[in-house]
Amino acid sequence: MTLSPTEPPMDHQAVLAALPPETRAGLAEVTSAEGLRHLALHLGLIALGIAGMASPLWPLALVPLGLALTFLFTLEHECTHRTPFRGALSDWVGRASGLVLILPFEWFRWFHMAHHRHTNQPGDPELEGARARGARALAWQISGLPYWRAEIALLLRLAAGRAEDCFLPKGARPRAVLEARAMLALYALGFLLAPKVLIWFWVLPMLVGQPFLRLYLMAEHGDCPQVADMLANTRTTFTNRIVRFLAWNMPYHAEHHALPTVPFHRLPALHGLMRAHLKVTAEGYAAFTRDYLARRL
Repeated sequence: MTLSPTEPPMDHQAVLAALPPETRAGLAEVTSAEGLRHLALHLGLIALGIAGMASPLWPLALVPLGLALTFLFTLEHECTHRTPFRGALSDWVGRASGLVLILPFEWFRWFHMAHHRHTNQPGDPELEGARARGARALAWQISGLPYWRAEIALLLRLAAGRAEDCFLPKGARPRAVLEARAMLALYALGFLLAPKVLIWFWVLPMLVGQPFLRLYLMAEHGDCPQVADMLANTRTTFTNRIVRFLAWNMPYHAEHHALPTVPFHRLPALHGLMRAHLKVTAEGYAAFTRDYLARRL
């Protein structure tokens, strides 16, 4: 499916409407096999990183372990859509990922659904707060420290029973509170029993890995037009297989927003159908980051 030079650009709804129903149905079919294979490989990377941290070569393992841990965010993100695995497995993997990331899954599911409903427009909770500008503000944002402060505050607020976020349905609030309390209990137990293990193999790698995730996330919607068309308000970034693997194919982000029911392993196929219609792309994360920061410094 391609456009002739004389035809006007199509928005994501028009592009999807042009796809045969059987093609859309096939793209949206959820199976667990690919998700379990990818999860096993991702967990294998984490295990290798932990083994490296326990060796004299631990400085070489610190960044890879941090990347493997922090990029569980892209898995938790996918689990909010229940696309990586069939049934309740997506929920439990999402909760486990959220425990690693200090990002409560029950709360994040509804936060993310609101982001999809109002992508890069008023009502999108990701737009709350001023965009960082200037070297000091950008360095603070990229450091990841504001993320940790916000997530710890969120966890404590939810655990205290204050789950009043406008995007969180009343029926979901008790679950969000219960999950936050369970997470705090597990953190307390872990630090009581093995504080050095958690600091060495979790806290330190996560602190090192978070700036890479912050830079990666900037590319998803940063400087995109605030319009309803998912092919314009969201950026697809062309990158290598390693990044696509770590990010569970989320560099195909415009495709994901256009049809979020498509599992991560079928996004390359959807990209093949939509590539000619993408309006905002980047040739790699280094190029995007260089241009993005240059506009703010």
